[in-house]
Amino acid sequence: MVARPATPHAITAEAVEFIRFCYARRRVGWPELYDEMCAVASRGLFRGWGPDDLAEHGIGFGLFEMPRLASRVCEIVAEDRARAKAATTAAAPEVTTVPATVTAVA
Repeated sequence: MVARPATPHAITAEAVEFIRFCYARRRVGWPELYDEMCAVASRGLFRGWGPDDLAEHGIGFGLFEMPRLASRVCEIVAEDRARAKAATTAAAPEVTTVPATVTAVA
C-alpha cells in the first residue's frame, strides 16, 4: 500500500470544474454524486485525471476527507442550481394581466 500525501484544505478552480463536470453527467445529490465522482476519477474521464491527480487539487475520496468534500460539493451544486434558476427566471417572458372590465347590468 502506498501512502498518499494529505490533500490540501482548499480545492482549486480545476477541482470545482471537476465537480461541475460530474454533476452535469448525473444531476443527482449527495451521496449519489460522490459515486459519480469516484467513477469519473477511476476512469480518468475528466482531463485524464485519476484520484491522485484530483488529490493534488483538493479532491480526496477517503473517509476522513468526505465531510469536507460533501460540504463543498453541496455548496457548488446549490450555487449552480441558483444560477440556473435565475437565468431561467430572467429569460422567461413577462406576463402582464389585463384587469377585467366591469359592466353594469341594468
